[in-house]
Amino acid sequence: MRVLGVDPGLTRCGLGIVDGGQGRSVSSVAVSVVRTPAGTDLSARLLAVADAIEEWLDTYRPDAVAIERVFSQHNVRTAMGTAQAGGVIALAAARRDLPVAFHTPSEVKAAVTGSGSAGKAQVSAMVTRLLQLEDTPRPADAADALALSICHLWRAPMRARLAEAEQRAADLATKHKARLAAARRGNQGVQQGRSQK
Repeated sequence: MRVLGVDPGLTRCGLGIVDGGQGRSVSSVAVSVVRTPAGTDLSARLLAVADAIEEWLDTYRPDAVAIERVFSQHNVRTAMGTAQAGGVIALAAARRDLPVAFHTPSEVKAAVTGSGSAGKAQVSAMVTRLLQLEDTPRPADAADALALSICHLWRAPMRARLAEAEQRAADLATKHKARLAAARRGNQGVQQGRSQK
């Protein structure tokens, strides 16, 4: 499975493609950071991010896209820009019928380092080690994008099993409700028959 991980942002948007094999084996395919100047109009910045994503989707043809979920930031303006960039990326993936998953920073950190409170240096170090890279991806947005891909590759099978189990449970509940409704109707029919006698 090939995953495009995206650490969304307007000033720096990290992109990382990782291939996953059997078990937990992962390998890096490509990594980059899209940069847009802070003084540029918002629509132009979003267009630059969208163009870069379109090019990556066409070039690397991932099977899924993993985007960091905007969790909580004190700077509302930064959070808005991050969310808008994430929306542009999700839209580009949806146009290609690619599944899109959003992962929180703590989910990504826990998947890659074993601790949901790991620092950026720990995440970068583990990404470098897991992907057997010669150099640590810089800036941190690049390492974060690769970490998102790894997180998704490792969590996707579990999420799929959970979704299947939830669907089976919903199907069983529907059948059970139908049986109960049929039994109630049958009981009402019997009671009406007795009252008519």
